[in-house]
Amino acid sequence: MSFAGKNLKYLRKLRGWTQEEFSNKLSIKRSLLGAYEEERAEPRLEVLELVSEIFKVSLDELFLKDLGDTRGSYIARRRAQKLASAPMDIQFVPVKAAAGYLAGYADPEFIDELNTFTLPMLAPGQYRAFEIVGDSMLPTPSGSVIVGEKIEDLESVKNSNTYIVVSRQEGIVYKRIMKSPKSKTRLTLVSDNPVYQPYQVEANDIVEVWQAQMIITRANLQQRWDVNQLASLVNNLQEQVTSLKKKMN
Repeated sequence: MSFAGKNLKYLRKLRGWTQEEFSNKLSIKRSLLGAYEEERAEPRLEVLELVSEIFKVSLDELFLKDLGDTRGSYIARRRAQKLASAPMDIQFVPVKAAAGYLAGYADPEFIDELNTFTLPMLAPGQYRAFEIVGDSMLPTPSGSVIVGEKIEDLESVKNSNTYIVVSRQEGIVYKRIMKSPKSKTRLTLVSDNPVYQPYQVEANDIVEVWQAQMIITRANLQQRWDVNQLASLVNNLQEQVTSLKKKMN
């Protein structure tokens, strides 16, 4: 009896990947992956070899062992934990690739060409890193890299949190998002730098949203604020919040 199909499903869920995401990594159709997982078809050897490389398990284990059965030894349980928490590749989108990303964000071949890195402290999920430019999100300096976790639907977006928003009209921007309880068709994007006014984007124009999880900056580039600057910042933010509340009501 082969456990290959069952193990594919188990390993995919350990990493928190959807069938679409996993099938892209394996360069197969999602429907074919579904057939493998439901044991309606036997996975091809080249697919299992790729799975073996990603998860660092042997082909014998994929075929002959139920990897999801961790009721046995302590070593088996610890190995399952390591498989679940293994660092995942994070694709990096530099400023020079931003224009191409708008056309290729859904193209696995384009994504595979991006440089990658890993961060072991992140929980399982799908992550991507974006370089930002400009001073609209000060004190986060221009040139910072924002590591974001993929948000699958706009309903999961939380007010005032920071996100990388990818839209057809605005491109790639790093902003705080404010949702209006009266409208699900528009989102308000707010800069941390009060010099920049909030603006709205149409929900159907947004192609991706990534919730910021980490900010990577060069040493000594983080801007320092004095007391007067902070006071001015608070006053401006209060004015913006008041203005937004009036618009929402």
